[in-house]
Amino acid sequence: MIEWRDQGALLSARVHGESSVIIEVFTPLHGRTLGVVRGGASRKRAPLLQPGAQLDLTWKARLEDHLGAFTVEPIRSRAALVMDDRLALAGLNAVCALLSQCLPEREPHLDLYERSIALLDLLGQPDLWPLAYLQWEMAFLEEMGFGLDLSACAVRGTNENLCYISPKSGRAVSEQAAGEWASRMLPLVPVMKGEGDATGDEIAKALATTGYFIENRLLQGLGDKPLPAARARLIDAISRID
Repeated sequence: MIEWRDQGALLSARVHGESSVIIEVFTPLHGRTLGVVRGGASRKRAPLLQPGAQLDLTWKARLEDHLGAFTVEPIRSRAALVMDDRLALAGLNAVCALLSQCLPEREPHLDLYERSIALLDLLGQPDLWPLAYLQWEMAFLEEMGFGLDLSACAVRGTNENLCYISPKSGRAVSEQAAGEWASRMLPLVPVMKGEGDATGDEIAKALATTGYFIENRLLQGLGDKPLPAARARLIDAISRID
């Protein structure tokens, strides 16, 4: 029998059989892991197994490659942070969907885990959350091996008038260096470099750029999966912020 204990955030839960559920969690030491929770579909347990919930977990299986079973104890729920809050609900669903869709199974990503928990704990704070989400998504790309280099122009090596990002390399390009290729570049929105006003419109524009790399670099290598619909709903909610 193989056994380990960890804690983590619940990404998803689906009914399995008559009374069990299969949950998917993101943990610091064991990454994205799935397992069965027996009795998890009961009236008593189901409300505790909602996306975003922080759980204390014990995983057991006869063999390492088996699905395994979880024993779970709630640490804290984040349901109250998203109740009656369109932006928070969209944000929670987007984070959980991206982690579920993109993370390899059972591979630790400690830095990303800590960033993700810090982001989820900001849910319900609309003055902070949209920019924090953009920063998280950029860190997410970095962790997945598709980080953006916005430090200097990929062509000239200077750090002046950087206003584009190469869709091929993910590196910044200056206005002068882009020249006739400018129409083929992606916008480098100032907020991506910590500059300018972090308005909803500017953040939404920046997320269109990061979304290009998630869809055309990261997800393309994972079977050409589409971007999660939850992310589109989040961008729509952010764009409506004054």
